Amino acid sequence: MAIKTRDAASCRWDEVSLGEVMLRLDPGEYRVHTARSFRASEGGGEYNVARGLRRCFGKRTAIVTALADNGIGRLVEDLMLQGGVDPSLVRWEPFDGIGRSVRNGLNFTERGFGMRGAVGVSDRANTAVSRLKPGMIDWDAVFGGDGARWFHCGGIFAALSDSTAGVALEALKKAKEYGVVASYDLNYRPSLWKSIGGPKRALEVNREIAKYVDVMIGNEEDFTMALGFEVEGLDENISSIDPANFKRMLADVLRAYPNFQAVANTLRRVRTAGVNDWSAILWHDGEFHQAKQYDGLEIFDRVGGGDSFASGLIYGFLEGLSPQECVEYGAAHGALAMTTPGDTSMASVKEVEALVGGGSARVRR
Repeated sequence: MAIKTRDAASCRWDEVSLGEVMLRLDPGEYRVHTARSFRASEGGGEYNVARGLRRCFGKRTAIVTALADNGIGRLVEDLMLQGGVDPSLVRWEPFDGIGRSVRNGLNFTERGFGMRGAVGVSDRANTAVSRLKPGMIDWDAVFGGDGARWFHCGGIFAALSDSTAGVALEALKKAKEYGVVASYDLNYRPSLWKSIGGPKRALEVNREIAKYVDVMIGNEEDFTMALGFEVEGLDENISSIDPANFKRMLADVLRAYPNFQAVANTLRRVRTAGVNDWSAILWHDGEFHQAKQYDGLEIFDRVGGGDSFASGLIYGFLEGLSPQECVEYGAAHGALAMTTPGDTSMASVKEVEALVGGGSARVRR
């Protein structure tokens, strides 16, 4: 049985995300500490999902976030406008001149090469979005007045500060009130939780949030560190490459969270920074569905691959596709997103459909 979403005609947006949007600075072939120039783009775990749904799949999306009102914030806005994501829900915070009270996040990202893995150096303390508190966003207007079919958030936003988890929980409860399907990507990042309670706090926050989630997304490490479910044979080079581990773990997950309508997991084995094995698996309506395996996938930039998987998966559910098609669209979109630079997808829906259908990398004229 397909996941039931609200009628598109009754909603302003097909999907709304809640999360931080940072300015990404890419040193190209150099390291962050040796570069003398950087290419600017925008990115953020939850935002990337909204952008992929809009830019690749043509869905109407918006981002709930906050930015300091200065040149950097306006640059991020301009990049979001190019990506087609509606910025009307951005909360603009006054800038004090030097960023003492509020600022915008920066993310310096090395793509990695060969045996040198990708590296992210974020500079995001005291950002505008991390200062969000419950009560600041009118969720009745977002979900009730304007209307949305799908809401997406994740563990990155929930870990930005002591208050953002409360905002995520508030939004998820309100989404349920209005019949909006809610997805959540666990996206466990130890560096974010370190100063606000560490792994213990991550468990407390995510276990409470999970009670209000319809579609849960994450890899095996996420389920272990963010929800406390032990996974056999977990290896730092393997993110759920063995579907059997996922299936064994899921039995415990579903007993704890019977509210989950679907659970999805990316399957990645890291050979080198530029070559991964890639697939995904989905549980829905009592059955498992695994996408085809992309062995030896050559990667240009792996950052955002999981977010692009999520946007492809959500697109499938919004379109009423079969569960197998949903996970195939997610895996194909994630694979294509990792062939281009930046956090966000540059793929088209025709390219995704061609890859799902067994297409190759031959020249298209």
